[in-house]
Amino acid sequence: MEKVQHIALETNQAAIWAFVGYLLLVVAVGIYSARFSSQGIAHYFIGGRKMPMLVVALSAVVSGRSAWLLLGVTGMAYTMGVSALWSVLGYTVVEFFLFFYYAPRIRAFSEKHDCITLPDFFAERFGDRSGLLRMVVVAIIILFMVSYVSAQFVAGGKAFHSSFNLSETRGLLLTAGIILLYTLMGGFLAVSLTDTIQGLFMILALVILPLMAILHLGGLGAFYQLTRGIGNGQFFNPLALGAGALIGFLGIGLGSPGNPHIIARYMSIRNPSRLKAVALLGTGANFLMALGAILTGMAGRLYFPEAALIPGQDPENIYPLLAGQHLPPVLFGVVIASIFAAIMSTADSQLLVAASALVRDIYEKLVCRGRAIPQKELVRLSRWVVALLVLLAMVLGLLAENLVFWLVLFAWAGLGAAFGPASILALFWKRTSRAGVLAGMISGALCVILWNRIPALSDRMYELVPAFILAFLVTWVVSLFSRGKPPAAPA
Repeated sequence: MEKVQHIALETNQAAIWAFVGYLLLVVAVGIYSARFSSQGIAHYFIGGRKMPMLVVALSAVVSGRSAWLLLGVTGMAYTMGVSALWSVLGYTVVEFFLFFYYAPRIRAFSEKHDCITLPDFFAERFGDRSGLLRMVVVAIIILFMVSYVSAQFVAGGKAFHSSFNLSETRGLLLTAGIILLYTLMGGFLAVSLTDTIQGLFMILALVILPLMAILHLGGLGAFYQLTRGIGNGQFFNPLALGAGALIGFLGIGLGSPGNPHIIARYMSIRNPSRLKAVALLGTGANFLMALGAILTGMAGRLYFPEAALIPGQDPENIYPLLAGQHLPPVLFGVVIASIFAAIMSTADSQLLVAASALVRDIYEKLVCRGRAIPQKELVRLSRWVVALLVLLAMVLGLLAENLVFWLVLFAWAGLGAAFGPASILALFWKRTSRAGVLAGMISGALCVILWNRIPALSDRMYELVPAFILAFLVTWVVSLFSRGKPPAAPA
């Protein structure tokens, strides 16, 4: 999902300065946000619940996409044609309904019970006095999130190598340093504001590039006729998929209600009554980016009919390759920036989630239980933890690249299956029990790992779908037979 092109960027001053301008902009946002985020841990991790509507809409959408959209979906569209749309339809529809129904409930509950993190939510919802539930949630977060952040660093290193001819190691270190700088200073506010800026970069690139490529083919009519002739018409057939692949593609959306960096956006909005408008904005952004990615891949197939014509013979390189041929230097710089935007918008969000799990949920709530800790001390500790997590992710990226990329394939599924069914039932079903969500989380995470490692199963269907269903059923059944009513009813 995180592969990056191996086509070198020509030494063009306009393109380079466009990219450098983007990097300076995101660092400036971190400096601007530093004072606000230093006020307290709630400000550092969820922006003090003061995020405006546009920021929540774009940051929630962009933080969930990563470079998989720009490189993975375009590569799928190059190979499969219009049937790749099923890979984006699932999460677009799911996130629309999350904004409408899920987000208002978790926003209300989190404010009422002073929840800053997802482990906070589960602990308060089920009266987790022993800390066992909180520790299980934190363990799952750290397992998947640190590996995912590391994969983003590796992808950034490859992007710097292919774009500016830096070594991959130097590129990895530079990517980690940039993300560390603005995340360390500005916390959630900086991450959300930069995600918004980066979302605009991604939308701009994914609208302009396919438009220019199609115009150079002769317009939409010529594009339609040419794509209809590929693969005996199957390239333009949305149903040219097996049932397992179709269900798996749609099932990608099941990961959204379980990914903590998306849920944090729902908790952060200033005015919950604006969530319906946020749903429209976020869905519009999802639609534009998804459509642009699919059209880019399909247009790329017309310009480069054989994968052998693409650098590395890898269809996932079609996005920057097409941009280099059809866009002026400044816009090409924007395209390169959009790849880094996708990488950074995911890495910074996951970095904060992992740090909040350790500082808020382990240190403040378990190690220092019952003690009043000054907010500035917690913020200072949070910054140290962010720095240590960046160091850990860097080392993992340098020493275990293959492991990292194996983990990133199921990180979205692991988080989605572990936390999605549990959080949905916890918010909408009063009889959900602590034992039920514990059993559901563990079974969902284990199912993802085992399913992914058994080729006979993973070849048939994306592991998130069976793992999500299993976790939902386990949570429901165990809750039915568990004694005791949860102390905090859902909002």
